[in-house]
Amino acid sequence: MTFPSRVRIVEVGPRDGLQNEKQLVPTATKIELIERLAATGVPVVEATAFVSPKWVPQMADHAEVLRGIRRRPGVAYPVLVPNLKGFDAAVEAGATEVAIFAAASETFSQKNINCSVAESLKRFEPVICAATALDLKVRGYVSCVVGCPYEGPIAPGAVAAVASRLAEMGCYEVSLGDTVGVGTPAAIGRLIEACARQLPVARLAGHFHDTYGMAVANVYAALEAGVAVFDSSVAGLGGCPYAPGASGNLATEDLAYLLEGLGIETGVDLPALVAVGAWIGEILGRPGNSRAGRALLARAG
Repeated sequence: MTFPSRVRIVEVGPRDGLQNEKQLVPTATKIELIERLAATGVPVVEATAFVSPKWVPQMADHAEVLRGIRRRPGVAYPVLVPNLKGFDAAVEAGATEVAIFAAASETFSQKNINCSVAESLKRFEPVICAATALDLKVRGYVSCVVGCPYEGPIAPGAVAAVASRLAEMGCYEVSLGDTVGVGTPAAIGRLIEACARQLPVARLAGHFHDTYGMAVANVYAALEAGVAVFDSSVAGLGGCPYAPGASGNLATEDLAYLLEGLGIETGVDLPALVAVGAWIGEILGRPGNSRAGRALLARAG
């Protein structure tokens, strides 16, 4: 079996991880989290989201966070933007890469951003045009790629249609999000196969939540299908405010441990990453949701 020789980890903890926290995390803590993560060798740290504070209060300090971080050479700091207004604010704050998001479920799209899937894609056209004019990279997300909390199972073909449209619009990469964490390796295999019929696997990333403990197994299935980019969140932080029952993201520590065990290069210092997970867990008042992190800390102690 041939796996990718190297995997790019996209750390989403500061945005996707913290957005669902009920306690407001201080701006200085967010900035320090981003800087600590970048220092571990993670090549991409999603810094924040330029969304309405009314809907996601945790991200209200987006501009201060983005302006405040000391950027490391070679590390990308994308930010999530929901529309042109968010994009303009992100650019003003110094964004050099943005991410947009659609869903494979009509009901989830309505609950999340109050419009249909087709309308959401239309809404992002001016964002991509503006980003192209400024030579900024755009990454795309597709939510509910396996199942939806409102509609149940999602057909792989529906996901492939949204992913291919995002790629056609100009997204250099499309991240496939199992938002409610119901995926299994077989389902992920079918999903990647369907998407690969419409765009190259090299333009796909995996974003797996761990609701049923399947995230690491799903990464393995995606690796088998040739995927070489994965999103994860330090200490397994996260969830989704619009997906009832969704638990945290795949922990970056668990992802890095798996890849290291398979002999796949990531450039990430695993012990340093575990230390960051323990640090943010202590600040939030609970242990991190990472099996590898807890085991490695126990062994070290």
